[in-house]
Amino acid sequence: MTTVLGAVRSLVVVVFDGVSLGIMSFAFGVFDMAASFGELRDVDVRLVSGEPDAALSGGGLSCPVPYDLAAIRDADLVIVPNWRSPFENPPEPALAAIRAAHARGARVAGLCSGAFVLAAAGLLDGRPATTHWGMAGLLADLHPKVKVDAGALYVDDGDVLTAGGGASGMDLGLHLIRAMCGADVATRLAKGMVLPPHRQGGQAQYIESPVPNLDDQDPIAETMAWALTKLDTTLPVDDLAQRAHMSRRNYDRRFREITGTAPATWLTHQRVIRAQRLLESTALPVDLIARYCGFSSAAALRPHFRRLVGVAPAAYRETFGSVS
Repeated sequence: MTTVLGAVRSLVVVVFDGVSLGIMSFAFGVFDMAASFGELRDVDVRLVSGEPDAALSGGGLSCPVPYDLAAIRDADLVIVPNWRSPFENPPEPALAAIRAAHARGARVAGLCSGAFVLAAAGLLDGRPATTHWGMAGLLADLHPKVKVDAGALYVDDGDVLTAGGGASGMDLGLHLIRAMCGADVATRLAKGMVLPPHRQGGQAQYIESPVPNLDDQDPIAETMAWALTKLDTTLPVDDLAQRAHMSRRNYDRRFREITGTAPATWLTHQRVIRAQRLLESTALPVDLIARYCGFSSAAALRPHFRRLVGVAPAAYRETFGSVS
């Protein structure tokens, strides 16, 4: 769903005590730059304290937040950029103010850990939402009614929006500028900030996928460790079952118990992880990388890579490659 914003006259950014100036640059920077470029002339942008005596900090500076929760009363767009701990309940007065603004018709956005504030307010129940990929599992555990999408850069569900970590807040900001001012303005602003108007893929390309710690006394784990050394070969699952001295049916069952997924699915994921590492660290042709990872060609690798990572191998290398 894409938000179509009416005339936004008041935008508030809700700040809790101790939020860093760096985090605020992701939440507030796009709108501040738009104002400096002569856009958003009629929009009142305010920083609101989500709790008494909240202050921004960073680099030895401590900046008090100028407005209190009363400023949310007339807001058309409310942005929550950060929350200090998913395990701490946000202040109830802030939650009540955000709920009231939403009930009155304001759009509400949570960036990164700010999604936990929206979840605590009950605004994400039954909705798709995202947060930083490293906290997505925790959001799902603490708020099971939320339909968490860990791979999305941002999710626009109409009146409630969420963004992933870091620069995803800027992606959502440009998306909102696009809805407020039009695509031409958003594109000019992105160029002025030396940003892409819309990034390819999602957070999946940034998620770290470490090799699992395996108990080599378990026959399933032993075959997994062995398979990781043979990813450039075909590796039928029947061969893994035979190596574990198990029937294919029992092997599949035990493998799912240990990993939560099927052997073939796990193998494909490990092949893609290896392809990511080779794209990051070598200048090898994609076709050769595909063969090193057990795929017959770059064309065979590409759909699996795009499905699991969110972008094509060439686009991933352009972003993350360290070898020219």
